[in-house]
Amino acid sequence: MCPSVREEAGFTLIELLVALMIFAMLAVAGVLLLGNSVSAQAQIKLRLDDMAAVQRASGALSADLGQAVPRISRTGAGTLAPAFWSHREGEQRPVMQFVRGGWDNLGDLPRPSLQKVEYWVRQGRLERRTYAQVDGAAGDEPATLLDHVQDIALRFRDARGEWRDEWVPVQPDLMPRAVEMTVRRIGEPAVTLRFMVGPGPAEKPETGGAGG
Repeated sequence: MCPSVREEAGFTLIELLVALMIFAMLAVAGVLLLGNSVSAQAQIKLRLDDMAAVQRASGALSADLGQAVPRISRTGAGTLAPAFWSHREGEQRPVMQFVRGGWDNLGDLPRPSLQKVEYWVRQGRLERRTYAQVDGAAGDEPATLLDHVQDIALRFRDARGEWRDEWVPVQPDLMPRAVEMTVRRIGEPAVTLRFMVGPGPAEKPETGGAGG
């Protein structure tokens, strides 16, 4: 009988190269998958942060407008300002100004519970500006609510339930019943928000008559 020949098993060079190529392909696929996952998480975080900013702005507007009061105020120049007014004159004037109640005074400071509030659109930002005093005081530093704002369109609902593109009150203490704000931002779909406004006086008839 012939002696048995012991054969040693092993990989050829071609098999080793093929294995290395497969390993490299799997590694590249893993890196791409990880990169896409990180990018998707970053996009999701940006989107969630943006949604949170819109929610914070909506909350501030809802709280302010819901507690609006028919209080006629004075400007820094001493002129009278209606209880609620709105302008669409670029960045030189606020888009809305009114007086709200319910201003908390946790520090027991010598100030009223009323607060004059303005909303501005300047340099691509929606800003909220408040005043320490309702009449004649200088405004505080504005707080930015939203960035990358292209345009803001407002509509106002009157006591008859009709929506107006502009609010021009026929009496100085008249206020809208609701406000609709459509915000257009760079790279984002337009968002339309609606807010109830605190109760105000009834609109007086334009012509005089016998009092009831």
